[in-house]
Formats: sequence, structure tokens, C-alpha cells
Amino acid sequence: MPSSRANYSIGVFIPLLAVALWVGSATTATSASDTQRAASPAPSKIEGPPPAAAPTLAVTQTGERVGDDTCLTCHEKEGQAYGKTAHARVQDPRSPAAAQGCETCHGPGKAHVDADGDKTKIKVFTALSPQQVSDTCVTCHNRQEHANWEGSAHNGRNLSCVTCHSVHAPRSEKAQLKKVSVTETCETCHRTEANKLHRSAHMPVREGKMECSSCHNPHGSNNVRLLRVGNTINETCVSCHTEKRGPFLWDHAPVRDNCTSCHDPHGSNNERLLVAKAPMLCQRCHVASRHPATIYDANQVLVSKSSRVVGRSCVNCHAQIHGSNHPSGVVFTR
Repeated sequence: MPSSRANYSIGVFIPLLAVALWVGSATTATSASDTQRAASPAPSKIEGPPPAAAPTLAVTQTGERVGDDTCLTCHEKEGQAYGKTAHARVQDPRSPAAAQGCETCHGPGKAHVDADGDKTKIKVFTALSPQQVSDTCVTCHNRQEHANWEGSAHNGRNLSCVTCHSVHAPRSEKAQLKKVSVTETCETCHRTEANKLHRSAHMPVREGKMECSSCHNPHGSNNVRLLRVGNTINETCVSCHTEKRGPFLWDHAPVRDNCTSCHDPHGSNNERLLVAKAPMLCQRCHVASRHPATIYDANQVLVSKSSRVVGRSCVNCHAQIHGSNHPSGVVFTR
């Protein structure tokens, strides 16, 4: 009996001893490998230049700032106009005045002062490229209205923020524009659209009830034509003209496709901003459908019951031209 118990103990002890020796050897090998790896130099990369060090902004360096008082000794005129703008509101923690004042945008001025006003020693925006100017502005103006500036139509045409805005001497309190109003600012480039606003039928921009930015976001949008609302022209139009939204039981294909198929949103010499006078507008599509193609020939004008040459022309009968919900309104009649 003692002999069998001893044999059992030896049988259990030997496998445990083997496991312990194996674990010990693995640990020793791992430690040696780590030691060798730590002692050996890191392999150098052959392809490509070494990675550049992270850029250090000059504005973070100490001893290079001179403060606004030093700037105003020479730039007193600019300082007076700047003091009335939103950038000069010290109580607003997001304004340049609450940070480093003039040097927030123009960079440290010590080198500029020491060089007797050498303009190459400081950031002068008139000497920068449009992209460099905008890059400076969007360090702060990068949300809400300005979130889509990168890649927008105006950015793609090499315009910059200072093309429309003036930081030091704005003529408009709204958005610090170089012109008195938003419309005047847009008119400097968009002359065709500006001229349309002076036609007999026009959006109420001349009367001051709207402005270009009511429909367009000049800083960029996810819609076409820099439109503010939706993803299509129609979505922008029906945001005000809700009665034309639909859906309708009977849809008019041009209306569903694009409002500008029939209307010019900036202005027209035809009533209701139509791009052509009725019935020619309708006949661009409806050439010869149940009615003669030409209604101004002698035979048609002399017909006593012809109402397509007077009044509302085609819409005398087809009044629900944007769409109809009546079961019998397939031809958009009353």
C-alpha cells in the first residue's frame, strides 16, 4: 500500500515539474528577446524623407508680441475703425480682441516693429494669396454659415473672405461687408441677376423685404447654386410657396422636375416671373395637343370663343397648373 502511494506521488510530480521547466524557459527566452530588441538600434526607413517635425506656430512663441498699443502708434486710423467691429469686442471670448488683439490674425509683431515697419516681417493680407487669407479666417469662422466654405463655388473661383468683407473699415454693420448691403455686394459680380431684379416682375429685393442671402448662402451649401434649403431648387422654392409643394393626385411633370423650367427666380418682364409669355410658354412643350400649334394666325384670332390670346391664356381653363388633387383634374382644369 505505501509503495502504490509513492508511485502515485511520483507520477503526479513529474508532469508538474515538466510544466514548470517549460514555463520558465519560455519566460527566459522572452526576457532575452526583449533585452536584445531594446539593445538593438531601431531600423531606419530607406524610402522617403524623414517625417517633418510638427509645425510650431509663431504666435505661441514668447517674447515676440508687442500688444495692440504698439500697433496703434502707427495704425491709429485702422484701429479706430476696427474698434467698432465685432472683432474688437473684448467681452466675447471668441473675438480676436479677447485673444491677442491685432496679433491674433497678423501674427507676432516684434520683428515687424524692430525692422521699422517692414511689411515682410508680419502677415499682410493684401500680400497673401486668396487661399492663405481664407485659411486664416476659417480658423475661427468654421461653423454654421461658414462650415461649407472649403470647396464651395466662391472658394473654387479663387475668391477670399476679404473679397466681400472688410475687417478694419466695413461699410455695413451686418457681416462687416465692403458694401452697404448684401445685395450690393453680390451685384459687384452677378450683374445679370442684379439687372433682372429691376424688371417689372421681380423678387422683393429692391423693396428690402429680401436679399440675396435669403435664398443663397455665399459661404457654401450642400445644395445646388449655393441654395440654403434642401437638396434641389424645388425644395428651396416650396419652403416659401408651400401651396405648390404637393404631392398631388395629378402632377405636372415640369413642375415636379424644376420650378425654373417656367419661372425665373430673379426677375422677368412677364407676369409671375415667367420665362416666356403665355401661351408661348406652354407651347414649348404642348406643341399640338388637342389645340392648334399656332394660335396667333388669322383664323384663330378671329374665332369669337378663343380665350387663349387674352387674359391668362392657357390657364384660363387649366388653372391648377402646378398640380391637381381633383379626381377629374388630369388636365389641371378648375
